[in-house]
Amino acid sequence: MFAAGSVRESDRRRYLQVFEACDEKKKGYLSREDFKVAIVMLFGYKPSKIEVDTMVPDLSNTGGLRPDEFVKLMALKRSAQLSFGDQRQIFSVFDTHCRGFLNLDDFKRAFKRVIPHLSEQTIIEAFREVDRDSDGLVCYKDFEYVMNYAEEEDQVHLPALT
Repeated sequence: MFAAGSVRESDRRRYLQVFEACDEKKKGYLSREDFKVAIVMLFGYKPSKIEVDTMVPDLSNTGGLRPDEFVKLMALKRSAQLSFGDQRQIFSVFDTHCRGFLNLDDFKRAFKRVIPHLSEQTIIEAFREVDRDSDGLVCYKDFEYVMNYAEEEDQVHLPALT
């Protein structure tokens, strides 16, 4: 379980820097839209309405998210990210033939299980993106790279805040 005092100082500084960058009008809080931008800056994707409502159910009613609340939420979110073991397990579930790689059919089958409404064209485009060496196979190394992509991308270089 996450303890309130367990945020590393370097993470705390980074979260507060992102908070300040997203609080453009210096209101002292983040609105719903500011919060979404902060998630993009830290984690590399735009959260859905449902995710925002789950993380901060009464954000619209409270007037905004204060810095200390934001730091706690971001630390919780960071701690919930996938570990190496989780990534390996997910790959193994998708690799139903235990070959150590996924072909396009394996990829389609996995996506249909996880996101059944996704179009085949989108799945094919995703496969091409993940298949970094264009050999028609997604090995664990390709899979791991994509799983960690958002983590690498969240090393955002923000301008110095004065």
